[in-house]
Amino acid sequence: MREKIKEILEVALPLVDVESEHLYSELDSLGVTTILMELSAAFGIDLDSSYATPKNLKSLDSLAALVEKKLAEKQ
Repeated sequence: MREKIKEILEVALPLVDVESEHLYSELDSLGVTTILMELSAAFGIDLDSSYATPKNLKSLDSLAALVEKKLAEKQ
């Protein structure tokens, strides 16, 4: 899951270090919106602006946990 998310974000946000342990601090509002939109589309889940929190967007691991949680809720 983590690697798939990494690939998606590296294409969508080429200037952002997606491996950073402080990913959220590297993002502007467009970057945050891009992440939510790209992951929503790629995984068929609904990630609206309420998920744009420092905890959810801290790192690739936290993003993977969020996506896995949303996928589990969907089933």
